[in-house]
Amino acid sequence: MKIYTKTGDTGKTQIYADKVVRLPKNDDVLECYGSLDELNANVGLLISNSLCPVISAETELLTDIQKNLFQIGFAMSDNAALNDSALTTIETHIDTLQAQLAPQTHFILPGGHPIAAQAQVCRTVARRAERRLVALLTNYPVPDICLQYLNRLSDYLFVLARAINHHYVVEETKVS
Repeated sequence: MKIYTKTGDTGKTQIYADKVVRLPKNDDVLECYGSLDELNANVGLLISNSLCPVISAETELLTDIQKNLFQIGFAMSDNAALNDSALTTIETHIDTLQAQLAPQTHFILPGGHPIAAQAQVCRTVARRAERRLVALLTNYPVPDICLQYLNRLSDYLFVLARAINHHYVVEETKVS
């Protein structure tokens, strides 16, 4: 199979819903797909830092997150296998990581250790994907779990960044 089909050379592409649909590449659906894809690639970059003990301990969940991001894309087109247990798993990881951290009393700037900074990049892309999905909700019946998952995912990535900085003893920069 060739990677190039030339069918997108005119600025349109096709998505597979209950029927094949051709859309302009700047359609809201494709904007959301693009944000999900970018998030997935950034999570993959985060996983590549598996020498970090915090990432190593979270690799299974991070890989599941990548698969679940595809499920959100499927839900936008037709249906998805994403369910409440995926949401509960993320919440459990948030609670476990947060229990190891000092209480957060200020806003903090993204950054610190490079791996923590990458987790923050993932968080911001997750927030964009969430905004793009919200833009679709008036025209596309996307299951509520998809929006809930992206919202919780950004929380997880924020706490993960804090846990990485904590592991490497990098002080958080507070917004004053």
